Amino acid sequence: MRNLIVLAAGLAALIGLPHALSFSQQEILVFLTINILLVSSYRLLTLTGEWSLGHVVIMGVGAYASALYTKELGIYVPVGILLGGITAALLAVLLSFPLFRMKGFYFLIGSFAAGEIIRLLWKRFRDPFGGPKGIKGIDPMPDFSIGFYDFDFFEPVSYYYLSGVVVLVCLWILWRIERSPVGLTFHAVHWQDKLAEASGVNLRAYRTLAFAIASGFAGIGGALQAHYLGTINPNSFDVDLMVFVLTWAIVGGTATFYGPILGCVVLTVLNEIILREMGFEQMRPLIYGAIMILSILFMPKGLESVVQRFTTKRTAESAPRQEANT
Repeated sequence: MRNLIVLAAGLAALIGLPHALSFSQQEILVFLTINILLVSSYRLLTLTGEWSLGHVVIMGVGAYASALYTKELGIYVPVGILLGGITAALLAVLLSFPLFRMKGFYFLIGSFAAGEIIRLLWKRFRDPFGGPKGIKGIDPMPDFSIGFYDFDFFEPVSYYYLSGVVVLVCLWILWRIERSPVGLTFHAVHWQDKLAEASGVNLRAYRTLAFAIASGFAGIGGALQAHYLGTINPNSFDVDLMVFVLTWAIVGGTATFYGPILGCVVLTVLNEIILREMGFEQMRPLIYGAIMILSILFMPKGLESVVQRFTTKRTAESAPRQEANT
């Protein structure tokens, strides 16, 4: 009962939050929602022990694919978003053949190289990718009404509700995957790869599966962003954003499902509310780098460890009270 009350209160807060913010802050909220999906999908890949530097480019694959499907082929935008995610997943499967011949640091560098090759292709070919200027005039999400509310997707509040629903569904699916036998096998591939292989687990197949699923959800996030902005270009998915994703994951922690989400939310609030107001926005890469180093040195398990210590303490304090009541 208590969990249901907390869940209901959280949903009510998420629904009412944009109405307490300015227009620019509402737009930040939209991007934050999409970034939560991006960093959560990235964590799924890390469950197998592999860290990629091309995840943001894979997000861009979903954005470009959905933009082209809807703009050139006339596909309905919601279907185009789904197809963008599928396209990103299929590309990840193709990339897995060369990339998963490598492991650890070499996979990291290989994924960066593959991502840069894809970005150079976007820049090189004006048809169909638009060259360095990218694609403009991307079809928006069609407006519709539900009861008393009219969804105008040029407005950030409406798009926040749309992206929020999509991201919540995607997070639920990711959460279910992690707790399924497949998710447990991902953990085994990371921590006990020799034992898992001896038990008949195809390590490469499961790493490829994690890579494809993570890429698919990242592609959906990219498609959501493309249809909100109406324009994309290769610089929208460069290594700078990838560094931010890494920072969100490391600072938040990857041992729990909520860790990267916590890191993304805290650092976004730090950047958009504190640094921007203080005029330090241009120093964000420097500050993020310092935060990452300090986190690794003094909080190696991330912000999630703070939450875990707090909940453990509360549980320990409430146990004697329950015993006394009984």
